[in-house]
Amino acid sequence: MNSSSKTQEEFIMEFMYIRCSTKDQNEARQVAKAKELGIDDRHIFIEKASGKDFDRPVYQGMKNATLREGDVLYIDSLDRLGRNYEGIVAEWQDLTKKLGVDIVVLDMPLLDTRKNKDLLGTFISDIVLQLLSYVAENEREKIRTRQREGIEEAKAAGKYKGRKPVEVNPYEFEKLVMDVKAKKRTATSVMNELGLTRTTFYKLVGEWETKTGRFEE
Repeated sequence: MNSSSKTQEEFIMEFMYIRCSTKDQNEARQVAKAKELGIDDRHIFIEKASGKDFDRPVYQGMKNATLREGDVLYIDSLDRLGRNYEGIVAEWQDLTKKLGVDIVVLDMPLLDTRKNKDLLGTFISDIVLQLLSYVAENEREKIRTRQREGIEEAKAAGKYKGRKPVEVNPYEFEKLVMDVKAKKRTATSVMNELGLTRTTFYKLVGEWETKTGRFEE
């Protein structure tokens, strides 16, 4: 069979995006699911990064350089795609409407864009997506609120010790910052690799530039 006679289905490729936070090392479970689906190793994209936004190098590389119209993207659960309600909804629309990619959320059969491609099916999927995204973000906000309340109670009782100082190897940090300044890396990718918040990262950059704090000579 020559290439001109191949059906569209024969050109469809399947991919899986696997995301773990920097403190979560259970990507093996997600990889096992990809293997069960028969997804080629070359089509499994693994990233250890926060899900608070979509500025992730592996994800962006997959989206912009690999995925094509008609391809199928599997994710284990919706929070593996991201953790920000508005961001998830916008990214979902970008993938499905702009790129024409089908998305399958393995733990939520209703979120499988290969099914029910009529107007009603699309409408139901969009409603389910927005509802789940809202519930997930609302729950995270409740957790943050309880954490803040717990800290305030501990402070009032004189038991709050604050966070432990972030441990960073000064030599490793200097090399990474130089890569950022040389545009070999993005600041966000370095933050994700080291598990630093934006505030802590730029505080350390300031210490490095002024040779103060842990960079004092």
